[in-house]
This record gives sequence, C-alpha cells and structure tokens, in this order.
Amino acid sequence: MIKYFKGSFWVTIAGLISAYLWGHFMHGSGAMTLFIVMFLSILEVTLSFDNAVINAVKLEKMNDKWRHRFITWGILVAVFGMRLLFPILIVSLFANISILEVTNLAFNNVEKYAQYLQEVHAPLVTFGGAFLSMIFFAYFFCPDKECHWLTCIEKPMQKLTCVKYIDVVFVLISLMVLQNFIPESKKLPVIMAGFAGIITYLVVDSISGFLENIEKRKAAAIGSTAKLGFIGFLYLELIDASFSLDGVLGAFAISKDIIIICIGLAIGAMFVRSLTIYMVDMKTLKEFIYLEHGAHWAIGFLAFVMFISTRIEIPEVITGCIGLLFVGSAFISSLIRNKK
Repeated sequence: MIKYFKGSFWVTIAGLISAYLWGHFMHGSGAMTLFIVMFLSILEVTLSFDNAVINAVKLEKMNDKWRHRFITWGILVAVFGMRLLFPILIVSLFANISILEVTNLAFNNVEKYAQYLQEVHAPLVTFGGAFLSMIFFAYFFCPDKECHWLTCIEKPMQKLTCVKYIDVVFVLISLMVLQNFIPESKKLPVIMAGFAGIITYLVVDSISGFLENIEKRKAAAIGSTAKLGFIGFLYLELIDASFSLDGVLGAFAISKDIIIICIGLAIGAMFVRSLTIYMVDMKTLKEFIYLEHGAHWAIGFLAFVMFISTRIEIPEVITGCIGLLFVGSAFISSLIRNKK
C-alpha cells in the first residue's frame, strides 16, 4: 500500500515545508499556516472521496501510459489549472478585466479578488451542477444497468429510459426551477452556464463513446482488451474540475492567500489520485459492488448542493460528510452482500 501513496507523502512533506516558510515570512505565523493547509487538505480529500471512486471506474478502461499521465500531468492540471489559473480566467472573463490585472489582484489584493470570485459564484456552480447532474442521471437511467443498490428508487428510475434524452430533460427542468430563485441580473449567465454544462457533458461523453467503440473493435480484432487514451484523460479532468469548483470557492472562506489554498488543495488532490490508482489495482470496485452506486448518489447530492448554493451558502464540511455517508453506506452494504 505504501508504494501507491509514496508520491502523496512526498508532496505532503514538500507542501508543509513550503507552507510553513511562506506563512513565517509573509504572515509571521508558520504554525497557523500549517494548520490551515492541513485543514484544506483533509477537506479536499473528504469532498473528493466519491470523485476517486468515479475516477477509478474510468481509469480501469485506460491504458498504462495515460494512467501514469493522470497522476503526473493530471495533478498539474488539477492544482495549477483548476485551483489557480481557472478562477483567474473566469474572473477575467466575467468581470471584463485583463488576466494580468486579475493575477495581480490574486497575489496583491486578495480581498478584491475574492470579491470578484464571489460575484461569478452562481454561474460557476451552475455549470458544475449541470455537468455532475448529467453524470448522475446518465448512470441511473442507463438501460443496461443490472445491479441496483437502493432498489426501490433505482429500478423505477431505470424504467424511465423509455423516454428519449430523459437525463437532459431532468437537468433542463432543474435549471428552469433554479432560474426562478436567481436575481434578474444573474439569470442569463446562470442559465447559459447550465446549458454549457449539459453541452460539455454531451460532447465529451459522445466522443468518449465513439472512441471507446473504435478501441473495442480494434481490441476484438487482435484478441485484447480495449483501452482509452487521451479522451479518457480529458473526461477525468472535466469530472475533477466540476468536483473542485465548489471546493475552490469555499477555500476562500478559510484563507484568502491563494498560495496557501493551492498548497492545501494540492496535497488533498494528490491523495485522491493515489487512492484512485490503489482502487483500480486492488479491483476494489469489483469486490465492493455498491461503491459505484454510492459515489453516484454522492454526485447527485453534490450537484443539488451546487444549485442550491447559487442562493444559500452551504458549508463544504456538510457536503463532504454527506458524500462520505453515501459512499460509506454503500461500502457497508457491499460487505453485507459479500458475506451473504
């Protein structure tokens, strides 16, 4: 087990040392900075545990080269792309300010930067909520799904697959309901962000399915197992991005220092990736069959929270704990099933 988390431990050590030095010289309190970084790391792991399960499902279909890139390239995209560059880009886009000016605000005027980030909160979480809702509904509306965990709910949901594009219909209904609670000035950005989330999912899922079918035909011809490459990596990064949106915004309630936030979230993200690889190699999802169900229910709840958070602030700790409750309950149910 140590080999899977060795990289995460090294990142943790490097991150904690960097955080202490940064806090000592920039804020005059290295110990307090360490505490904040550790709290952010634990929060990131808690919020993203269900993400690790979903990643493991997709990672099982990827070849070894792209699995390795998920750990190396993927962590760079997750930390510097989603936790640092993406918020700066979004603020620049919505506030109509140059990227250089926003970058300057992020490092030298964090209060102003956090204020801008708060202003784009509603469209951001709507995009993430729509994307994750599509993942949730697509899983439970799948006509080929044979195993059910919460049978009394999942079986009736599966029967609705007779309605074409039922997953899209449900997400569009959610957006129609949501827009009634959004201030007039933010309605258009929120609705457009929701449409963008749906379209992004449909495009990526369609390309993924198309390439997966090609790989299956090639693999059948040579008698091997089909493996995904770049498109699988892209799909995983989009899922990770959607999961991280709420966490990145929520991190500013704990610290306004973007360096501290990046260090804390980087440590957490690295552990989530190590956990994903561990679950793939140990065949955890095959052994504990309801884990995937629990993770998708957690995704559905997270999407719901994202929609609600456009109007009501919900602490990330509550979101993370309920997500863990779904996954933990699915794990216990899997144990009981295995004993029977």
